[in-house]
Amino acid sequence: MLTLLSMFYYICLRRRSRSGTRGEALTSRRAVESGQRAVLPVSVEVEQYAKEVLDFSSHYGSENSMSYTMWNLAGVPNVYPSSGDFTQTAVFRAYGTWWEQCASVPPPFRRTPKGFYSQDYIELGFEEPVYPTAVEVLETYYPGAIVQILACSHNPFSQNPPTDVRWEVLWSGEPTKVLTPQARQFSPTIKHINFPTNLLRLEVNSSLLDYYTELDAVILRGVKERPMLALYKMPIIDISDLSDSEEEPSDLGAPFRQGGDGKRTGNGYFDKLPYELIQLILSHLTLPDLCRLAQSCKLLHQHCCDPLQYTQLSLQPYWARLSDASLGHLQGRCTLLQRLNLSWTGNRGALTLNGFSSFMKACGLSLVCLELSCCHFLNEACLEVISQTCPGLQELNLSSCDRLHPQAFIHISRLIRLRRLVLYRTKIEQTAILSILTFCIELRHLNLGSCVRIEDYDAVASMLAARCRSLCSLDLWRCRNLTDRGLAELVSGCRMLEELDLGWCPTLQSSTGCFQHLACSLPRLHKLFLTANRTVCDSDIEELATSCPSLQHLDILGTRLVSVASLKKLLQSCPQLLLLDVSFCSQIDMRVVQELSGLFPNVAIKKSFTQ
Repeated sequence: MLTLLSMFYYICLRRRSRSGTRGEALTSRRAVESGQRAVLPVSVEVEQYAKEVLDFSSHYGSENSMSYTMWNLAGVPNVYPSSGDFTQTAVFRAYGTWWEQCASVPPPFRRTPKGFYSQDYIELGFEEPVYPTAVEVLETYYPGAIVQILACSHNPFSQNPPTDVRWEVLWSGEPTKVLTPQARQFSPTIKHINFPTNLLRLEVNSSLLDYYTELDAVILRGVKERPMLALYKMPIIDISDLSDSEEEPSDLGAPFRQGGDGKRTGNGYFDKLPYELIQLILSHLTLPDLCRLAQSCKLLHQHCCDPLQYTQLSLQPYWARLSDASLGHLQGRCTLLQRLNLSWTGNRGALTLNGFSSFMKACGLSLVCLELSCCHFLNEACLEVISQTCPGLQELNLSSCDRLHPQAFIHISRLIRLRRLVLYRTKIEQTAILSILTFCIELRHLNLGSCVRIEDYDAVASMLAARCRSLCSLDLWRCRNLTDRGLAELVSGCRMLEELDLGWCPTLQSSTGCFQHLACSLPRLHKLFLTANRTVCDSDIEELATSCPSLQHLDILGTRLVSVASLKKLLQSCPQLLLLDVSFCSQIDMRVVQELSGLFPNVAIKKSFTQ
């Protein structure tokens, strides 16, 4: 095969030499004869940094600043080649596996492909569309999180609406744990594609990392002229068509039937297996394999289309090729659907209101869990459809649906059986959240992280204390107006709280006694984030040690008032402690961290650095 391709390239070179210069022909001929993967015709390579950050799933920073935000990934490097924890870099919201152990995290979906590792993503626009020859990512702290790089055929800066949007994987790999947290330039060998692109997507998995990964810049290298190699596209197997064959499924057992003429009948012993056993076997297949198998014979078509195979459905791994047609093909099989994951899907016109509404009206009656993270096709009408078609919905995730109009969230208040609601990085406002808390009194888990349009978090805390007394977890990450009065009311009314995130809440002051009151009121506490609160002191830590023996995760990054003695008492009193972040705590240096790690080897004590 390689010989045939080489001959074809050589013929092309001979033809090109008739019109090109002798130097161009010789250069190209030498490349082929030396076995190099040359791109022809010869073109000047363009190097460009990201022009704009277009979309992302999460970030550590605030919506109103640049520190630790994804927007830092646009433009030239700010930090590289330096290593360490710098505010000028792009940082995702989580790392490691500790967050998966929290009670607020739902169980994983069945049938998730083994090769799908992505947990977060970011999309970047570049000035000029090019045929990519290389992608370089400048990682400045705890590298190794990138698991996939994709290119899109759509120009994000075009005034025309997107049509026939294609995504191609340039490179993919498994999560890795690099031995050193030092900076590096990550430049994997990428696949050549047959269309120019100025839109890249990086997908990451930080589960193996010991701390937050930090990215500084992305470089796209490419040529403007179409390379010869890009003319050849290897066939790929994907979920682009979920429909069954239009023809009647063939019965592969026909040749084995036995009749009066002595021919064998039946499908061997396979169709003698109990129906439930065949269903169990098929439950281990991924969704694309299940859809393909349905086209093989009548028996397997019946099994593969059984609604019991579709009580859980995760379409997130197939976000790049999911469309209205895909949902339409699945609609008849999902009448018993209970858990649905559409996160990341439908963007740039792939899903429409009509397609989504049709599917929800047919399949929403039994739905209890709906994951819609980063679904930018959603609008107010979509949320209205959800509220009308999913009366038993208990879990709703709208994380990073930051293009939803504030008025749309009022429809959530009709979902009175909600137990888990994620509104991270949405534009929900005061009126809507108070309405939701008024009617959704069964809430167990609520995430309001980075919801910057809520004007008075004290009012929200008061409503939670009055209406949601069974609340188990509450995320108020970067809420900027919660005071000690609101916190006191919250912990007095919601004594079942096990997880509380108050990271980057600057209006809370230890001098008011609010943190000690929190510790006394919440004996079931497993996770407490007081990130970047510089007022946390020894008395707060000692009260946690006394009142919260089940504590597992504690983040006190940035405090200057906590001593080694109080930390030792905490570690001795909380035997279940797994994570302790003391980064930028001025009284806790690396020598102390090493000493404590030696005394308490089961605790991951985090201490970031800059250099």
